[in-house]
Amino acid sequence: MHRTLRTLGLVTLGVLLLSAPQALSQSSASGQKWVTSWTGSVHGPYPLGFPSLPPEMKFAIPDPANGAEDQTFRLIVKPDLWGSRMRLRFSNVHGTKPLVLDGVYLGVQASAGNLVRGTNRPVTFDGGKKQLTVAPGTLAWSDPVDLPYAKDPASPTLAGRKLAVSFHVVGTSGPMTWHAKAIQTSYVSPPKTGALGGDNSDAAFPYTTASWFFLDAIDVMAPADTAVVVCFGDSITDGTGTTMNGDDRYPDALSRRMHDAYGVRVSVVNAGIGGNRVVGPADYDKNPIPGGPGSLDRLDRDALQLSGVTAVIWMEGINDFGAADTGAEAVIEGYKQGVARMHAKGIKVIGGTLTSALNSTIESHGRPVVDQKRQEVNRFIREGKLFDAVADFDAATIDAKTGGILPEFQPNSTAGGPGDKLHPNRAGYAAMANAVDISTLGPKAATKKTVAKP
Repeated sequence: MHRTLRTLGLVTLGVLLLSAPQALSQSSASGQKWVTSWTGSVHGPYPLGFPSLPPEMKFAIPDPANGAEDQTFRLIVKPDLWGSRMRLRFSNVHGTKPLVLDGVYLGVQASAGNLVRGTNRPVTFDGGKKQLTVAPGTLAWSDPVDLPYAKDPASPTLAGRKLAVSFHVVGTSGPMTWHAKAIQTSYVSPPKTGALGGDNSDAAFPYTTASWFFLDAIDVMAPADTAVVVCFGDSITDGTGTTMNGDDRYPDALSRRMHDAYGVRVSVVNAGIGGNRVVGPADYDKNPIPGGPGSLDRLDRDALQLSGVTAVIWMEGINDFGAADTGAEAVIEGYKQGVARMHAKGIKVIGGTLTSALNSTIESHGRPVVDQKRQEVNRFIREGKLFDAVADFDAATIDAKTGGILPEFQPNSTAGGPGDKLHPNRAGYAAMANAVDISTLGPKAATKKTVAKP
């Protein structure tokens, strides 16, 4: 079947699925492990956050305090690594009441909210139950889902494909845990329309969203030597200013480089949150801000507890200086605490230098004092010997004449316009990805000789 899938289109993929085996062994195959293939770090509660190009949601979610009500979400996500077994993680960490889901399905997106025929698989929980209850403040995993059509993760028929994760909210959800800046269109049915996740058509999903709700991670079963790289940070990791539905964030561009070098033996995932800070805010659950809990507060959930993590690229701090007037010393101390926790788990940590925000149209970030703190932190990242390696994003994007970001990296790729002199565009994110030395980030069995230098 693998050879056939390499030569046939996705319509044939769906037909082949109908005759594929219905179940694989429920135990992990020898020499394999769960690895994270996609993340959407949550920061809720909706609508607190910084979405990009958000559509009007008042018809899909009339009352944010009430949340979703007896309706179905069809979230579109791009796994960085495919495989014949996946599992989903749902989050209610910022909810105030139990989140009850049923009618959960996992399929391949064809176009918009439509699915490739034969790929939509039911998802169960706790050993076969069709309904899941996620208590406030907690996460919950699904049972493994068998995807026979993805048995060969290197198949060209899977390259670049996106998943559609559909789920029905039973009753009302209350405040919704979400990731605001998906920069990806997903689909929502009207309230009080019931469980619709089994539909291949998107006819029942008239409303769109540019955010992800409740779903925060997807794992795939993969060979035990698979490397997992987590890009951890703020809006510049999250992808502000890049192409809507274009998969042009710096982690996306880095993923393409990594897969060119290592094939299907690596997964690169994005744990960025727009507005995030290294330090604070204190007591986030009682006093939430749009940028989410501080990096040290979310490090376990969004990096250390992900499956199979081997390396983290950490770029963060500009919001500490711009939005909060935190000192450089406090951010550096935060780095030390975070790196120590990651090293204790055997995770390699790459420090990303902070790109310039000088003269940004976001007044709080464009001040000279912010740039002074940024440069102090960058000196520490480059010279402090805390990190295992450095990704010099600043050097890749700086305009030596002005001290700001290069002008060709500014016109906004998301909505057009001149840019804000803080967030790079598609070209700027590509330059950042090219600044990462990937020679030590792949599987342990790989050698540096197989990897092209940036």
